Parts: sequence; C-alpha cells; structure tokens
Amino acid sequence: MGLLVLALLTGLAAAVYAAGWVARQGSIASNKVVVANVDIELGSRLNAQMLSVVDWPSGSLPPGTFATVQDLQDRVAKVGLLRGEAVLEGKLAPKGTQGGLSAVITSGKRAMTVRVNDVVGVAGFALPGNYVDVMVNAQQDKEKGEESRQISKTVLERVLVLAVAQEAGRDDTKPKVVSAVTLELSLEDSEKLDLARSVGTLSLVLRNQVDNQTVATAGITKNQLFGTKDIPTPVVMKVAAESKPSIPRARPMAMPAQPSQCVEVVQNANRVLSCF
Repeated sequence: MGLLVLALLTGLAAAVYAAGWVARQGSIASNKVVVANVDIELGSRLNAQMLSVVDWPSGSLPPGTFATVQDLQDRVAKVGLLRGEAVLEGKLAPKGTQGGLSAVITSGKRAMTVRVNDVVGVAGFALPGNYVDVMVNAQQDKEKGEESRQISKTVLERVLVLAVAQEAGRDDTKPKVVSAVTLELSLEDSEKLDLARSVGTLSLVLRNQVDNQTVATAGITKNQLFGTKDIPTPVVMKVAAESKPSIPRARPMAMPAQPSQCVEVVQNANRVLSCF
C-alpha cells in the first residue's frame, strides 16, 4: 500500500513539472520569420513557392529578417540559400534588380568571360566562388637593337570566378572541365585581360580563398628559365669621321747660294774677298 501511494505521488509530481515546463515554453516570445522552403541558387528570383514563415525566438532573431512572404516577392538572391535558412536583406540584391548573373556582380565591378580548356581552367577546379590569378605567355616587343623575347607574367591577381560555363552555383566542389570561365573584374582589369588574351596565351592559377597577399613580379623569360644570359645583339654605330687638325709642315730653309767664283783684292795694305 505504501509503495502504491509513493508511486502516485511521484507520477503527480512529474505531471505538474511537465505542465509547468510546457507553460514556460509557450511563454517564450517569438517572431514570424521568412525562411527558404527549398535550396535557392544565387541569382534566382524569389516567389511564394520558395519561401515559408516560421516562429523564431526573439532572443536569437538576426537583423534584416522579413515577416511576410509578400515582402520578398520578385527579390533576387545574390548568394545561395539553404532550406530552412532565414532570408536576410544582406543576402538579396537591391530592389528592382533583374535575376541572373548580373544581380550578383559587386557594385563597380564587371563580368568578363574568357575561353579556357582543361589546362587553362586548372583541370576544372576553378569553380564559382574561387579566386584565381591570370598569367599570360607572349612575345615581348623588340627593343631597339634587341631581338623579341618570350615571357610569362602574372597580369592579374585574386580574381573572383563568378561562373563556369552557364553555372554560377557555389555549393558544388566537384571539378568541371568547361570551355569558358566568367571572372569579376574592375574596369581597368577588364582592359588588361582583354589585351592579354589578344597578345598571348592565358592561364588561370588557382589560389587559396583566404590569401589576400599581392605579389608583384617582373615575369620570366626563356633565357632566365634555363639560366642563360641574354646576349644583346651588337649594335653597329656609324661615327662621323672627325677632321684632323692640319699640322703645318716645316718649310725647308733656303740655303744660301754658293758663290761660283771669288777674287781677293789687295788695296792699300787691305785685303778684300769679293765673290760673284
């Protein structure tokens, strides 16, 4: 009998505790937040089928949330969103932006596409969201009196890959061998890249995503690669002949004419020699 009474009291205490816990949970303040109902790729235009509204605890509410789906109608995602992730203002393109790749280009930047192959495209590992350096191999212009030299030089550093072929998703890590890569560049860098691809062969160099260091190099020539010195072509210079100063020649001294005949004349005890 005593054990039965003890069991009843224990069950009653557990029921009271559970009821109190449920009451406390129900009293936690919450807000309505719009989240992604499916995985959303960057550049996608949002609609009601992609979104849903859930209760979110007010104490952990992130800034920039939306309370209704209507607030997000026709907005464009500039980053990829996972299912269940809150849709924030910072993850959306400005209002009025059309969908597509142009919506994810940073303000002040440009998108430029270059043709690549499995070697130039780093065996397909240059994926959207990665950073690459751009290297060009070309013939250097001739200097006066020198022969043209082949040179490889890094012309652009830390360039963001926006898309490969027609895909801009940044969640895939599998390599993709494609024929074209779209890069995000400043206007000045776009001009450099356009000139570089017209004068030589381009190569993409994959770099660490958190490496922000810029290293300026002078490039390398074939002679430097093999450790031989550049032998400049001998320059033949025409030097005008200088006029030598005239040195006056010494004139031969006139020798006195030798007299042909001499006569000695004695007059008043004086002797006079006359030559003629």
